[in-house]
Amino acid sequence: MHLHTAALDGQVSTWLAEFGPIAFYLIVFGLVFSGTGLFIGAFIPFITGDSLIFAAGLLAARNGDINIVVLSIGVGIAAFMGDQVGFVLGRHYGRPYLDRRKGERLKSAIKKSEKFYTELGWWAVVVARFMPWARVLVPAIAGIARMNYYKFLSANLVGALAWGVGLTLAGYYAYTIPAVKTASYAIAMFFIIGSVVAGIRSWLRNRNA
Repeated sequence: MHLHTAALDGQVSTWLAEFGPIAFYLIVFGLVFSGTGLFIGAFIPFITGDSLIFAAGLLAARNGDINIVVLSIGVGIAAFMGDQVGFVLGRHYGRPYLDRRKGERLKSAIKKSEKFYTELGWWAVVVARFMPWARVLVPAIAGIARMNYYKFLSANLVGALAWGVGLTLAGYYAYTIPAVKTASYAIAMFFIIGSVVAGIRSWLRNRNA
């Protein structure tokens, strides 16, 4: 993430200098939302993901025109809404499309996806936040697999807080406390390890059933 953050640091500074604080907020929030909600993160993942919000947090620490509370909350909301839109699109458009398709392999894949999201979907949604490509695809696939809406909602909220708010604040405090950079990676590792543990537990439960 370091090289991408360094490049984007100059870019976000340019946005602020050329367009002002309000437009800066809108650009950052718009990119975070569209990264999953409009799927542009599949084409430019680093401009809509970790590096962007970390660099925005760094800039907020250096420039008093950017309020870190507004920035971090706005990023969290944009991240949450982006995943919600991806989920809804997957459920209401992706699933009906696939249901009209024929083929045993496709039906088998759908059943496996449904089982996966029933057992491990909560962790998958949270962990996907920290993985550029998964961040784009997992919400839509969760919708296609008909993951329980309320489980998705809670996972989306936790992911948006840990990733969106957490990494923005990590960038802000990393400006004065370099050790915070390590803490931001620790957040990601916590959820990734949690998903592995949940997967092992599910595998053992199914094996003993």
